[in-house]
Amino acid sequence: MAGGFVGYSRSPGSRTVVRVVVAGDRGTGKSSLIAAAASESFQENVPSVLPPTRLPADFFPDHVPVTLIDTSSSLENRGKLNEELKRADAIVLTYACDQPLTLSHLCSHWLHELRRLEVKVPVIVVGCKLDLRDENNQMSLEQVMSPIMQKFREIETCIECSAATMIQVPEAFYYAQKAVLHPTSPLFDQENQCLRERCARALRRIFVLCDHDMDGALNDVELNEFQVKCFNAPLQPDEIVVVKRVVHEKIPAGVNQLGLTLTGFLFLHALFIEKGRIETTWAVLRKFGYDDDLKLRDDFFPVPSKRAPDQSVELTSEAMEFLSGVFRLFDTDDDGALQPTELDELFCTAPESPWDGAPYKDATERTARGDISLNAFLSQWALMTSLDPHHSLANLVYIGYGGDPASAVRITRRRSVDRKKQRTERNVFQCFVFGPRSAGKSSLLNSLLGSNAFTAHSNYRPLSKINSATGEHYAANVVDQHGGCKRTLLLREIPEDGAKKFLSNQEFLAACDVAVFVYDSSDEKSWKSTKELLLNVARHGEESGYGVPSLLISAKDDLDPHPVAIRDSLKVSQKLGIEAPIPLSMKLSNPHNIFGRIISAAEHPHLGIPETETGRKRKQYQQLFNRSLIYVSIGAAVTVVGLAGYRAYAANRSTSN
Repeated sequence: MAGGFVGYSRSPGSRTVVRVVVAGDRGTGKSSLIAAAASESFQENVPSVLPPTRLPADFFPDHVPVTLIDTSSSLENRGKLNEELKRADAIVLTYACDQPLTLSHLCSHWLHELRRLEVKVPVIVVGCKLDLRDENNQMSLEQVMSPIMQKFREIETCIECSAATMIQVPEAFYYAQKAVLHPTSPLFDQENQCLRERCARALRRIFVLCDHDMDGALNDVELNEFQVKCFNAPLQPDEIVVVKRVVHEKIPAGVNQLGLTLTGFLFLHALFIEKGRIETTWAVLRKFGYDDDLKLRDDFFPVPSKRAPDQSVELTSEAMEFLSGVFRLFDTDDDGALQPTELDELFCTAPESPWDGAPYKDATERTARGDISLNAFLSQWALMTSLDPHHSLANLVYIGYGGDPASAVRITRRRSVDRKKQRTERNVFQCFVFGPRSAGKSSLLNSLLGSNAFTAHSNYRPLSKINSATGEHYAANVVDQHGGCKRTLLLREIPEDGAKKFLSNQEFLAACDVAVFVYDSSDEKSWKSTKELLLNVARHGEESGYGVPSLLISAKDDLDPHPVAIRDSLKVSQKLGIEAPIPLSMKLSNPHNIFGRIISAAEHPHLGIPETETGRKRKQYQQLFNRSLIYVSIGAAVTVVGLAGYRAYAANRSTSN
């Protein structure tokens, strides 16, 4: 095939130099190979080990310099050799074509040694001294190396060369550089001879972006625009015909009357890679912003890195409207929910589904078969945006957000400013849920996920008990307030044994809008543990300046309440200046009222902040100190005015005399 589709890539990523280590048995031609490549001629007298040798940027088409590291295979230099191997970007392993035992040793020793050292970089096997090989040996390089490459998948390619006759000397290091700048492994599964999933997902997104009329195929105009964007040169009409014919011959579904289908587009890239033109696929990926990990580069996502600890990130109304539209688009059966297959299809242009692991897995409401409602869908995005704005913005772009990425998120006002203004403009509130084991924390989170009409009629599947390595988990849902107002509530369960560690971080409460303390009202021990947590959090808030509204929840209210818990909880709440404990029974009452009260507390950030006796005295002292400063300032001002008046009086008197 001709044309830019097979054009050479000049987009090697962010590499500024490639470090290639040359290793192998003594006498296999390592130093001669390096010297011949550097001087572009055969050198008669070459030192046994050369110093680092640099091939300049213009030596290869990618314009990236290569540093060649010669090594000694002697036992006394084994430590230095191992260090160099671990620092390598690529490794050239040499054997001598006229010494078959060196090839056997390469398999029995060198390749195993790289695995032992856990060196995971591309390996280029180079047969040196090709000019000295026995002419009676008729076995081809492919016959010799094919079984070896099957066993050692880290081998990128094999080549034979001769420093004496300059046969394929530069090519040996070109393949090493190419393996680093345009690696095969991230894109192609050699064992199964197919594109890797992440590569296919990236190419699918590129295809969708180029399919401007969204008819599922690239017509000749779209194909040409793609070609110009990636390779700066148009395809001639006869070249387009050739491309389509090749695809149709190999895979008929790759072309239809509208043009090149996604199947054909993916086939072409697999074909390029199989034919050794992997740089073509890398050129396409890098032109569309992908890095070596097949993710969009960080500079695509303008999430402000500098923000105060008590500021959060929310999706804008524009982004929420886009997500609602995407939900409706992929809800193919129009049942108001996305099935797992529909959700997978929605994220098929992202590197992977972002919600398959902690902390997002099971953080929103799902039916028994895994369906997700619109509210749950939007809540999951709110949670991801709050916890990892960059990841959220990236996935918005992956699934087709076409606006300015900066318009998709907004930074909220500082919580400390909200307290001073006695109101908030946030739409998403994060609540930390504290309490001892078995107090009912997980039940509270589960009830948030089962609190609306969708789950009430859909065989709701609750949270797993713990879904995070840290022992904490999240729940997110939309809460309807009075007047039709909707707010998103994020509940974060804080494990009892992890609270102390969290509180050692001065900024821990900065991300919290409301702190909720849950205790088993029938268990005195549960209340005492919760009381201790409440006091510790209150002290932490006073010391750090991140005090937050707090609520006490008297859980398991259907059981016989413990009198000490009743009496003491009322006393403590009054002493701290917070609301009296809220009774709750998951069996007898609708927990939705609890979530409304949590939202209400968040909307009034200046109220319900617990104040300890020590904190109260500190505030009184500060107020007294501030008053003293005011009095001193007034006194100093009076003194200055009096002195000025006296001087004026003295001056007038002197003049009159």
